[in-house]
Amino acid sequence: MNPNENERNYTPSKYRTPDGAPSDIAIFTITTTEKLTVKKALPTRELRVMLVQRKAWPFAGQWALPGGFCHESESMHECARRELQEETGVADVHMEYFNVYSNPGRDPRGWIISHAFLALVQEKRLASRRAADDAAAVQLLPVEEALRMDLAFDHKEILSDALNKIREKMVTTTIAKEFLPEEFTISELYQVIQTVVPDFEEKNFIRKITSTQSRKGIIEEVRDLNGEPKLSNRYSQRAAQLYRFTDHKPQLSIYS
Repeated sequence: MNPNENERNYTPSKYRTPDGAPSDIAIFTITTTEKLTVKKALPTRELRVMLVQRKAWPFAGQWALPGGFCHESESMHECARRELQEETGVADVHMEYFNVYSNPGRDPRGWIISHAFLALVQEKRLASRRAADDAAAVQLLPVEEALRMDLAFDHKEILSDALNKIREKMVTTTIAKEFLPEEFTISELYQVIQTVVPDFEEKNFIRKITSTQSRKGIIEEVRDLNGEPKLSNRYSQRAAQLYRFTDHKPQLSIYS
């Protein structure tokens, strides 16, 4: 900071500015495939991420997260929404900012500081995806497969960080309801959580989710018009109680 600098003598040329400020977007979804078996069973669910295949230098032909440079006339959030639509045809997706990436040499085009966004959305919101602009192709790939790929730039690091953040949200918010019908069984809820957080394991899940004080009120039993418990055997031989999420948002604390 120059103590003698003021609004009259300040000039931007005194300072080195980045060569570009792109947005990079990690869009996750959970795909659901019904099992064609005689015995009733939960469907197969898989966490996937949307990647684009780059059409031009640098990293032409390699897969990357969608994104691009911010214009001087827009915010980074506006840039992320525009780039997502231009490269994949996907619009109106709620995205959250989660990190900035600025390691020297991360981009061969110069000093490039990237701002990363993420979202976990329903697969039907991505049904209109298509390759456009500087993308040769766009696909929803299994997350573990994507992490094994040689992604462009430092997008493997960004993807890994985004995955950790999504996993955190899955166990600290009610985002799971985006991937369940309005009325669901505890087994369905548990499976959706494990799809995003594979090592999630809670033997007393039913008791804790329905009775523990910090979680009480997140979900409630569904009852029919006569006030009787509403059951479903869609995915099991024995009928199970149906639940639904409420609008309650508990205030979680490490001290309570």
